Amino acid sequence: MGNTCTEGQIDGARVAVNHDSMNEVISATPRRSARTFHKIRVQAQGRAHDRKKFKETCETVVVSAHGGLLLLKHEVDNGEMLVLTNPETQEEQECRVVYLGEPVAKGQRVGIEFLTPAPRFWGVEFQTESPSASVN
Repeated sequence: MGNTCTEGQIDGARVAVNHDSMNEVISATPRRSARTFHKIRVQAQGRAHDRKKFKETCETVVVSAHGGLLLLKHEVDNGEMLVLTNPETQEEQECRVVYLGEPVAKGQRVGIEFLTPAPRFWGVEFQTESPSASVN
């Protein structure tokens, strides 16, 4: 049996597992902010994979103070810049594409990161854990 090593991603952490021995290498980096499953319609605009400008209404799957996961109909490139608009508040946020899922019938899952944290953009209150918080 050959020595196989696979690599995967678990909640943002790179994980290498050697299947022939019980060794695991985990380089976990904690998330910058809590994530929550939250479906909200937003308008996304930018350049598609074919470099043509697009504007579409899409839905979020997961959101955080630092970005989120969208379901886009247009195919975009990793590293592409997008502008998201929250239709309820008309607030705009610039973001960068940092993850591309496989295209499916409904669209493509696209992970985005805000250029500056925007915890109020989604209209969701995120729990913050303070390591120095005291428990009474």
